[in-house]
Amino acid sequence: MIGPTDGLADETRDLQAAAAALAAAELAPRAAEVDRSESYPFENVRLLKGAGFLGMTIPKGLGGPGRSLLDAAVVIEEIAQACAVSARIVVETNMGALLAILRYGSPAQAAAAAAEVLAGDKPAICITEPGAGSAATEMTTTAERRGDRWVLNGKKHWITGGGVSNLHLIFARVIEEGRDHGIGAFIAYRDRDQGLVIGAREPTMGLRGIPETEVIFDELSLPLDRALAFEGGPARGFGRLMNAYNSQRVGAASVALGLGKGAYREALSYVQEREQFGRPIAEFQGLQWMLADMAIQLSAAEGMVRRAAIGAERLGFPDPAEAAAAKVFASETAVKVTNDALQLHGAAGYSRARPVERMVRDARMFTIGGGTAQVLRTQVASRILGRKLPQTRDGYAADIGTAAASAAPGFRPRIVGGGAG
Repeated sequence: MIGPTDGLADETRDLQAAAAALAAAELAPRAAEVDRSESYPFENVRLLKGAGFLGMTIPKGLGGPGRSLLDAAVVIEEIAQACAVSARIVVETNMGALLAILRYGSPAQAAAAAAEVLAGDKPAICITEPGAGSAATEMTTTAERRGDRWVLNGKKHWITGGGVSNLHLIFARVIEEGRDHGIGAFIAYRDRDQGLVIGAREPTMGLRGIPETEVIFDELSLPLDRALAFEGGPARGFGRLMNAYNSQRVGAASVALGLGKGAYREALSYVQEREQFGRPIAEFQGLQWMLADMAIQLSAAEGMVRRAAIGAERLGFPDPAEAAAAKVFASETAVKVTNDALQLHGAAGYSRARPVERMVRDARMFTIGGGTAQVLRTQVASRILGRKLPQTRDGYAADIGTAAASAAPGFRPRIVGGGAG
């Protein structure tokens, strides 16, 4: 945007260059057809796997390269400039469900998940339900202990990769001896576990090459070792599992950032070629200011996304408030920048012959999925104030400030400009 990217190690820059080359040569030419046909891009997955971009965060001991979350974020950003669907696949083969299992699963569970991803599978994380979106703790899917099995019943929806993913990490209420013990997580495989049923597919506005579906559990019977085990029982780890989801938010922010950068690049090229009134439209000050704002906003978003990713090296997972802030800013920047890029194209931008109209539609998801911009703002406010807020069921509770502040002591001043106690 404004200048060359600073602060990346040479190895990360090499990954960035490799991702950019693959995106330009192979992914960009297919992106419009993936969108038009609403077909999962299996050929792109093959290429991403061959480039080593699937399972980048898997440790070397499990067959992966053991790269950092920052490395993955930078690759995702480059891929998204050409094909946001492919970038989302890279997110979910490096973050989210995979990292939750690698961190909190047994050695056998981690090895199995790593093998699935390295073979090309995109895991599905099953949290959202028809009546439990932002309020995830209101989910009604149950996992009942029956002898030496867990039996799951319920329905999820807006599950990314439904019908494509093999590995599913399912969040469900743990029922033992007739009592609800809270929410735990369970691993199921579509190719071997009866009772995991793929339901209706949503006809989405954007990101149409990756299905969003219902996933129904009808007496889905799993062995006991498919539960992620925590000290005190499988339902004792919900908070830690949601920490793993913060990596997914950094991934989503990286896709949004890449979409914005791709749209900006298209607009910058177009305004220097398009002539009106006898000169390139880039010479008109009003349009110059639009470009300047786009570049400034993208540079700021890049800094927030990279900071959240780097923070994972210190904390194990991205800090929740940093991940929330990065996703809010990057997603809203992507919505604005892609719309401004379309405006700079005029009628040409409204045509499907150019990629910017697809980028506008694709960007719109990221202020919604994985935590709406409004809910994530509440999370940031909760950190700033050091307490739960009255929107939660238990109202004000000053019980998170000390631990949260110690996790990322510099966060509050950099968000609010100092002075927050």
